Amino acid sequence: MSYLSFHLIFLVPPILLMVTFHRRPRRMDDDMRVDLAIPIVCLIAFTYTTPWDNYLVAQEVWWYGANRVVGTIGYVPVEEYMFFVLQPILTGLFLYQYLYRVSPTPNTYASAASWSGAALFAGITGLGAFLLMDGRASTLYLALILVWAPPILAGMWLYDGETLWAFRDSVLVTTALPTAYLWAADAVAIHSRIWTISPEYTVGASVLGLPLEEALFFLFTNLLVVQGILLLLYGSHRAVTPDQATRLSAT
Repeated sequence: MSYLSFHLIFLVPPILLMVTFHRRPRRMDDDMRVDLAIPIVCLIAFTYTTPWDNYLVAQEVWWYGANRVVGTIGYVPVEEYMFFVLQPILTGLFLYQYLYRVSPTPNTYASAASWSGAALFAGITGLGAFLLMDGRASTLYLALILVWAPPILAGMWLYDGETLWAFRDSVLVTTALPTAYLWAADAVAIHSRIWTISPEYTVGASVLGLPLEEALFFLFTNLLVVQGILLLLYGSHRAVTPDQATRLSAT
């Protein structure tokens, strides 16, 4: 299987299916934010991931099978750049499907959520920085993930953790299901040697047969997508004002 075939089998069909049966979040039928949120997140994901991914491939944290890619730009295959966009589209459309079918009624407002969520992800970032400074080869991939994604997640919670906490059920479901799907797809890709994760730069632990680092990568990236879109749609505390929460609960 080639990397392009991987996209055509695992990413393009569910995306096309959700586009065919496209649904918009409830109560936002005419809101331009719904049209812009996924493209904005795709642009941010592409821009932020490109240098990080090129560095990891240059360090041979992972590599790609011979004759499995159509070409590279820098150190990264063209298909990898495609993945930077396809994953946010996949997860973002799934989030929209969920928000259409499940009325996005906010849960309990929590004024301390911003600091608590920010502290959690800042602590994870600190662990990554410690591992990076420790310099052990076996923790390199893990450390680079922990200093790359959690700082942005911490910033999201610091900016508007109240909204993220209010929509915590949506965050949980729409992060968990795409992540589980991509874990399975990633396991197939590794088994097919589309890409190979270096045993030298990984800790050797696994989650459902997948390297721990790969499992965390998809978990964190889907969290970034889901939380980013939710903040673009409902941020600045629009979703959790007591008056609005009362009205939504009554419908």
